[in-house]
Amino acid sequence: MAGAAPTTAFGQVVIGPPGSGKTTYCLGMSEFLRALGRRVAVVNLDPANEGLPYECAVDVGELVGLADVMDALQLGPNGGLLYCMEYLEANLDWLRSKLNPLRGHYFLFDCPGQVELCTHHGALRNIFAQMAQWDLRLTAVHLVDSHYCTDPAKFISVLCTSLATMLHVELPHVNVLSKMDLIEHYGKLAFNLDYYTEVLDLSYLLDHLATDPFFRHYRQLNEKLVQLIEDYSLVSFIPLNIQDKESIQRVLQAVDKANGYCFGVQEQRSLEAMMSAAVGADFHFSSTLGLQEKYVTSTEQPVEQEARQLLPQAGP
Repeated sequence: MAGAAPTTAFGQVVIGPPGSGKTTYCLGMSEFLRALGRRVAVVNLDPANEGLPYECAVDVGELVGLADVMDALQLGPNGGLLYCMEYLEANLDWLRSKLNPLRGHYFLFDCPGQVELCTHHGALRNIFAQMAQWDLRLTAVHLVDSHYCTDPAKFISVLCTSLATMLHVELPHVNVLSKMDLIEHYGKLAFNLDYYTEVLDLSYLLDHLATDPFFRHYRQLNEKLVQLIEDYSLVSFIPLNIQDKESIQRVLQAVDKANGYCFGVQEQRSLEAMMSAAVGADFHFSSTLGLQEKYVTSTEQPVEQEARQLLPQAGP
């Protein structure tokens, strides 16, 4: 029927460590999507979320509350969150009954920040897999604080976490460096921004770590971690400042390509945009350079020269 709601729905599951900006992202992205004319439904899957800043279409707090679980089962916040997700997994009929009336909307799922839920615990992955069976085409948007780029050891850790999340969640995946306006709040970048977004030759990070007496003793371990990341060659990032509309648009383009929304019929699309998505002919270098000029303090010394100076200092 011409007036029937589409059976296929699209959306994003917003994941990432605590404090990475997931709820703020859902608020900013929902406002941006509505400005584009999309009907948006934001679904809160985090039972620890209180005082939500966005209009919530479905709230998991109606099914299970973290505070109640912690009191009843004498669990801490970590164990309580895991139990809540397992409870939701066991009661997916409740979630489906809430989502079915919203067919025709674009979904944003605000997920808990518990890292193990996205790296090795099965409940959240099983929930995503079941939603895929309901003909929901989802993309995982994994947010990471951009200021981790200023610390080589933390950035390698972020790369490992991002890779583990990509392999575990089993969804089309977009990694995002959030809070770009605060990227140098805790230090300066050692390299240009595209080095971190494209995850270029990580041996330079090892040389940086080798200048630190503590990390010099763990060089072989760091080399193996870097080798693992480079062997998979899956991790890259899109920089985001949620207050910058151009920045949001770049993330949305990547998400729409990942879940197939750009090939749908809900909006008028140009042949050029569809072909660009089909062949992957979108290069982010110029946009990344623009963000670097906006948020990263320039240094007088070229990156290549700085890297060469580090090489003689690297220990065995």
